[in-house]
Amino acid sequence: MSFAGQKRLGELSTAIVAVKRPRQDLVAVSENASRKQIMLSGPPRSSSLEAPIMQLHGHEAGVLSAKFSPTGGTLASAANDRLIFLWNVYGDCENFAVMKGHTGAIMEIQYSTDGTMLFSCSVDKTGAVWDCEVGERIKKLKGHSSIVNTCSPVRRGAPIVATGSDDGNIKVWDVRKRAPVCTLNSTYQIMAVKFNDSGDQIMSGGLDNDIKVWDMRRNEVVYSMTGHSDTVTGLSISPNGHYLLSNSMDNTVRIWDVRPFAPADRQLKVLVGNQHGFEKNLLRCAWSPDGRKVTAGSSDRFVYIWDTVIEKLVYKLPGHLGSVNDVDFHPNEPIILSCSSDKTLYLGELQL
Repeated sequence: MSFAGQKRLGELSTAIVAVKRPRQDLVAVSENASRKQIMLSGPPRSSSLEAPIMQLHGHEAGVLSAKFSPTGGTLASAANDRLIFLWNVYGDCENFAVMKGHTGAIMEIQYSTDGTMLFSCSVDKTGAVWDCEVGERIKKLKGHSSIVNTCSPVRRGAPIVATGSDDGNIKVWDVRKRAPVCTLNSTYQIMAVKFNDSGDQIMSGGLDNDIKVWDMRRNEVVYSMTGHSDTVTGLSISPNGHYLLSNSMDNTVRIWDVRPFAPADRQLKVLVGNQHGFEKNLLRCAWSPDGRKVTAGSSDRFVYIWDTVIEKLVYKLPGHLGSVNDVDFHPNEPIILSCSSDKTLYLGELQL
C-alpha cells in the first residue's frame, strides 16, 4: 500500500492583502469565500467532482490504460512502471492502493462487471487477475509466448477473460481453472479483443487491419469486417451490445453493426480527427453509458469526443503533454477519464 500525489485544477484563489499581520483563521475564511465566489461565477457544474478538472499524478512512467470501476466511485490506472494504481474519483482523488506483480509494462486493464476483480495484461507475456478489495493478485494467466497486448472479460456469467498477444493467439481463461479453456489461432499479432454482449463471440483487431469475429462454440472466424487501412489498436462494445467501436492507426474511428443477421457491409460510420503518431502506441476507445457519444485516444495530446447521432466532433480537450493512450466515460456522471504518456491522468467534467 502506498500513496501518490494529486492536484486540483480549475480552482482559483485570490491573495489576501493586509497592512498588519492578520489572524490566520480570518485569512482562511477570506480565501475560502473568495474561492467559492469565483467558482460560482464560472460555468455551472455538472458533476460531483471536487473541481471541473482534476489531475492525478504518481506514476513514474507513461500511463497506458485507465478505467472507471462499474460503480464510478474509484478508478484504476496502469503504466510502463509495471504498477496498477487505485484512486478515489471524488474529493481530492487520493491514490489509496498500488498493486505490484507484473515484471513488464502493463498494456491494458479491465474491471469485471461487478467491480470486485481487475484484469490486466503485460509485455511480460502474462495476464493477471486482481482482487480489488484486498489489492492483491489472485491469479497469473501464463501461456502466451510473446507480449500480451489486450484483455477483455465477459459482461455477465462466469468469470471468463480473453487475452490477445503478439504471438497471434487469443486465449480464453476461466478464472477458476489453471489453464486456458481454449486458444484461437490467428496469423497476425492481436492488438485488441472484446467479447460481444452475450459472451459467445470474440471480436479481435490487429496487424492485418481487419476485425475478425470468432464463434466460441466452433472456435473459428464466422465473419470479418474490413475497412481500416492500418492496424486496429482499440475495440469497445456499445452499452446495448449492438455496435462495435474501433480505433486504428489509419487515423479513423469506426462504428460497426455486430447484431446477428446484419447486412454484409457492417460498417456504419467513420469518425475522423484523432491521430496516431510515430510512437505507434495502442490507443484505445470507449462508449458513453447512453451510447450517444464515443471517445478515443490520440497521439496529438487531445481527447476526442464525437456525437454518434450527428457524426460530429463535439469535444477536443487539451491538457496532456503526451500521447493520450486510453479514455473512459464515467458510468453515472458526465465525466471523461484520460491517461497519457506524460505520466498523468485527467478527470474532466463535461457540460450537458
